[in-house]
Amino acid sequence: MGRKVRLKRLSRKLKAKRPQPRRIRNSLLRHKLLRTMTEKIKNLLLRTITGVIFVAVMAGCILLGNIPFTLLFAVITGLSVWEFCRVVNRREDVEVNGVICTVVGVYLFLAMSGFCSNITPSGVFMPYLLSVVYLMISELYLKSPHALNNWAFTMMSQMYVALPFALLNVLAFQPDAASSIGVVYNTMLPLSVFIFLWVSDSGAYCFGTLLGRHKLFPRISPHKSWEGSIGGGIVALAVSQIFARFEQLLSPMEWLGLAFVVVLFGTWGDLVESLFKRQLQIKDSGSFLPGHGGMLDRFDSSLMAIPAAVIYLYTRMLL
Repeated sequence: MGRKVRLKRLSRKLKAKRPQPRRIRNSLLRHKLLRTMTEKIKNLLLRTITGVIFVAVMAGCILLGNIPFTLLFAVITGLSVWEFCRVVNRREDVEVNGVICTVVGVYLFLAMSGFCSNITPSGVFMPYLLSVVYLMISELYLKSPHALNNWAFTMMSQMYVALPFALLNVLAFQPDAASSIGVVYNTMLPLSVFIFLWVSDSGAYCFGTLLGRHKLFPRISPHKSWEGSIGGGIVALAVSQIFARFEQLLSPMEWLGLAFVVVLFGTWGDLVESLFKRQLQIKDSGSFLPGHGGMLDRFDSSLMAIPAAVIYLYTRMLL
C-alpha cells in the first residue's frame, strides 16, 4: 500500500515538471502581450487627454487677454518653483525654504507684469530684491552645515525657474504709441514660443521614430536623435511662416529667426532638465500632469527658450 502511494506521488511530480503544451504557452504569451498593450494604450490615452487639456488651457488663457494670461502663469510659476524646491530638498545636504522661494517667485512674475504693462514703476522690484537678500543672510542664523548648497539651489529656483516665466511679460506687452498707457497686450509672441516648442516636439518624435539613427546627446538623453531634432526644427520653421502671414509685428525672415532660436534653446532646455534629473537620480520632477510628469518636465524647453526669445527680439531692435 505504501509503495502505491509513493508511486502516485512520484507520478504527480513528474507531471508537474513536464513542460506545458505549446497551446497553453501560446495562450499565456498572448495574455501577457495583451496586458502590456492595454497598459501602453491607457498611458497613451491618458497622456493625450492631459496634453489636449493642457494646450487648450494655455492657448485659451493667452488669447483671452492679459488678466487670464497673468493669472495662469502666476500659478504656473508658483507650482514650478514649489516643485523645484521639493525635488532638491530630497537631498540630505540641501534645505531650501520652499514657501518663501515660491512666494518670491510668484511676486517676481506679478511685478514684471505690472512693470511691463506700465501699471507700476520700477520700484515694484524692491520687495523682491529685499527677499533675495533675506534668503542669503538668513543662512547666517540657520546654522546649516550645507549653507553653500542652500544658497545655490535658492538662487537657482529664481534664475532657472521664476525668471524665465517672468520674462514672458516682456514678450506679451509691446510698446505702442497709440495706446493710452504706451503698451499693448500682444498674444502672438508668447503664444508663438509655445507653439514652436509643441510642434517641434511632435515633429522630433515623428522624425526620430521613423528616421532616427544618430544620437544627439547619448550621455544625457539617449532617446534623442539628430534626425528627430532637425525634423522638428523644420516643422517649427514651416509653422513660423503661418504666423508671418497673419501677424505683421515681425517680417517673415524674423519669424524664421525666432522659430530657429526657440527650437535651438528649447532643445538645450530639455537637455539641461534631463541633466538636472540625472544628477538627482529621479525619473520625473513630479506627477502634477498625468502622463507627462511634473511642471518642470512640461516646461523644461520653455525655461531656456523664453529668455532666448527675449534676447533675440531685443537684439533685432538694436540692429
